Amino acid sequence: MKTLIITAILAITLISCNNKNNEKESSKTETSTNSNELFACSMHPEVTGKKGENCSKCGMELTEPVAQAKSEHNHNDGLHEHKDTTKLKTNEAEKKVVEAEIAKSPFSIKEIVTNYLKIKNALTKDDAKTAAIAGNSLFKVMASTNTNALTPSQKKEYIDIVDDAKEHAEHIGKNAGKIDHQREHFAILSKDINDLIKMFGTDQKLYQDYCPMYNDSKGAIWISETKEIKNPFYGSQMLTCGSLKKTL
Repeated sequence: MKTLIITAILAITLISCNNKNNEKESSKTETSTNSNELFACSMHPEVTGKKGENCSKCGMELTEPVAQAKSEHNHNDGLHEHKDTTKLKTNEAEKKVVEAEIAKSPFSIKEIVTNYLKIKNALTKDDAKTAAIAGNSLFKVMASTNTNALTPSQKKEYIDIVDDAKEHAEHIGKNAGKIDHQREHFAILSKDINDLIKMFGTDQKLYQDYCPMYNDSKGAIWISETKEIKNPFYGSQMLTCGSLKKTL
């Protein structure tokens, strides 16, 4: 009988202890949960503190919960990066339209001829500086002329001619103080321009002129936009030396 009573007492004691422990754990959890919460005085809302504390002004218990400010969501944290796909698609579409228009544009050597004639006219005036400027312009034009409208065989022939012509245009552009050197390269450049005109034609009326005395009387041609002879190889020394060979 005594054994049963002792056992019962131990059981009750264990149950009681467990309940107290559970209450302590629950209390700890609640305290931890509420430890960051602020409460204000109902009379002096500017005074805040933990629940159960007293107001520093009137001594009343802090009982009014203080609304906690929500942490702002940073949209610049790299997690919410949104690309304007509509704008990207529009730009891509515009780019394709431009490329299509370039591809459809007709091939022309008009700008090439125009810049060549600027070199020729500068040399007739013994103006090496202007000839150099025109030489540089011609080089850029030949390097950027659109050839998409050409057939593969035409493009190959064009590139063969222009690669040589660019070299001579470059020499003219880099030798503003050496007009004799410019004229040597102009003589070969003129053959290249003549070949381009022969191959691709021109809307402009042009003439092929001939100087029999240049290059130790071996002669040289040049292309002109006028019938009047103005010799780019001798300039003011023998401006009218030469003859019209043919109309292009």
